[in-house]
Amino acid sequence: MSNPHKGRTGIDRIIHAAGYSMEGLRAAYTGESAFRQETWLCVVATPVAFWLGQSWVEIALLLGCLALLLIVELLNSAVEAAIDRISFDRHELSKRAKDIGSAAVFIALTLCGGIWGTALWQRLAQ
Repeated sequence: MSNPHKGRTGIDRIIHAAGYSMEGLRAAYTGESAFRQETWLCVVATPVAFWLGQSWVEIALLLGCLALLLIVELLNSAVEAAIDRISFDRHELSKRAKDIGSAAVFIALTLCGGIWGTALWQRLAQ
């Protein structure tokens, strides 16, 4: 038996998938303050990356870690939404899932901070 929601193919599938992605970004931006804050961090930091990076590889690394941060935050928000859909009751497995998602965001933030801090140090040390 095939999934009735998976019937689109070709350009029709791509157009609908892009629409669903935009809905997801809108939902994350309007519903998640952490995603909103990180989005604005990226908006401000993107032009700085072009000044801070001294080669295209460095610029790509600076921008890539920002994109990774947004991706991890989106996945964390998805896990939280799925857990909340099941129940708002406190449960050890729900807590574990949310804590692991939060840890992933923390690692992504730490990675970004390390990359940006090192690039800034290198730029200012010259």
